[in-house]
Amino acid sequence: MPIDIFMTQLSPTMTEGKIARWLKKEGDTLESGEVMLEIETDKATMEVEVIDEGVLHKIIAPEGALIAVGEAIGVIAEDDEEVPADYEPEGSGQEPIVETHGTPSAVEAEPTPSVVPAPSEVAATPAPAVDQAAVDLAANDKRIKASPLARRLAKQKGVNLAAITGTGPRGRIVKADIENAAKRGINLGGASFVAPTTIRPTPVGPMPYHADEYEAIENSMMRKAIARRLTESKQQVPHFYLSLDVEMDRLMDLRAQLNESADGAFKLSVNDFIVKAVSKALVDVPAANASWADSHTYQHKHAHISIAVAIEGGLITPIVRFAEQKGIVDISNEIKELAGKARAGKLKPEEYTGGTFSISNLGMYGIKQFQAIVNPPEGAILAVGGTEERAVAENGQVVVKKMMTLTLSCDHRVVDGTVGAEYLNALKKHIECPASVLI
Repeated sequence: MPIDIFMTQLSPTMTEGKIARWLKKEGDTLESGEVMLEIETDKATMEVEVIDEGVLHKIIAPEGALIAVGEAIGVIAEDDEEVPADYEPEGSGQEPIVETHGTPSAVEAEPTPSVVPAPSEVAATPAPAVDQAAVDLAANDKRIKASPLARRLAKQKGVNLAAITGTGPRGRIVKADIENAAKRGINLGGASFVAPTTIRPTPVGPMPYHADEYEAIENSMMRKAIARRLTESKQQVPHFYLSLDVEMDRLMDLRAQLNESADGAFKLSVNDFIVKAVSKALVDVPAANASWADSHTYQHKHAHISIAVAIEGGLITPIVRFAEQKGIVDISNEIKELAGKARAGKLKPEEYTGGTFSISNLGMYGIKQFQAIVNPPEGAILAVGGTEERAVAENGQVVVKKMMTLTLSCDHRVVDGTVGAEYLNALKKHIECPASVLI
């Protein structure tokens, strides 16, 4: 019995993937655990391992093809199995699989108005009645993590996938789970599922330039995802901005002393201090460590700090988890490790999803001040400018001090102006008294 291979959702925001490279060719034997192909997602290029063993009978999606999540990309046959010449994968035309991790995304949770079709697109005759319960159930099944073989067996045995807890990698439902469920008599039925609506980008017409005056660079999956997410954020999240100047003299002196005493064991950056200070301030003002959803505001108990890292083709935000509980040297080492993995395209989904607060630092580029875009579902992001000497007034005298400008971008639905101001002042206290971040 043929087994269909589908484009699976390899990151929480992935809706389509590009076939980067097939490591197996038609006719090759597939063994569990082997790498079958590489897929370029909106976050990185990821390896896909063999789950269902057999022979790679057919490659449907060639290298370079852009395939929606849930669409068939290949077919596996069992040893010595004859596959009909007219065999068509059942997965063709599936809707994308949508999985959520952590708290709901403010962008994903917001419904969008439906598009009214043009008169020519409206059917002249009424559509036939459909069994909505069956449609909802089928849609729900397609959004459950299960191997193709497990899906086929579930259909044959009348097993409800929604009622099963998978024992495969990351909770995926595998063949053994279906067989065990069939013995227990788990049948069809279950609650219906309503697929979330998505924002459709406005088509852009031909460029009004001569063809010999530009180079057309194809947008990567990551660049498309960045464009979509930031557009949604600016359109749907009510931003407001607060800026504050902080004195950096004490922090710069402490950093120099610690790096000198380390004798090469570690080297702390200004950003390491900022990350630790940000996490300490979130403990002081927990209302700023929050996310918005329609029914609830999620106030987080820990500081999971997302750090914007520039990589080829875009940026990604690896996360320092439980930053409020970690020492500054541990934070520094973790940031270096995560940044290296990000630039090598080797971050795992759990390493860049689930943040509660973001930091974007452009100070190393000489940028004095800027405003960052909120990264939903997080409620705020801190834009960090560079440290520079400025003439400031102190006790009626003009003195030169090392200064930095911080700008907090807030989602006004969850972080009010007063909360944002309280948070920035708490952050200022930790930066200007840097010994506090070492305690």
